[in-house]
Amino acid sequence: MLVRKVMSSPVISAEPETTIRDAADRMRANGVGALPVFQDRRPIGIVTDRDIVIRALAARGFALGLDTSIRDILTRNMITCFADQDAFAAAALMGEERVRRLLVIDRSGTAVGILSVGDIAEHVSEELAGQALGEISEARARDIPG
Repeated sequence: MLVRKVMSSPVISAEPETTIRDAADRMRANGVGALPVFQDRRPIGIVTDRDIVIRALAARGFALGLDTSIRDILTRNMITCFADQDAFAAAALMGEERVRRLLVIDRSGTAVGILSVGDIAEHVSEELAGQALGEISEARARDIPG
């Protein structure tokens, strides 16, 4: 099954200047947990609900303030896959890269959707999604200082 058949679209996104408050509001209003961040129509990273909690609130308290831009808390290195790629290969990529979401682009580089572990579980295979999530979680567990 192709990624384009199971991805979520349209892409709900943000810009580096978007405030933490606006990003959180956008996530809530659209029922998403992540926003790809674009500058000059090119993806430069992603900000997740986890980034807001861990990097903005927990790590810095309210020192940043909710009106601070997301530039300082976003995750760089947005991992992408192609819309015409096989969903099984995309799930494997998630496991390898330890990410729960991929920005989906077409062959011209235009963002056309987001593929999440949840999309894979719902539309492709719960077992495949579980395998990807297991790889993500296992790798993260190894990274936690003990």
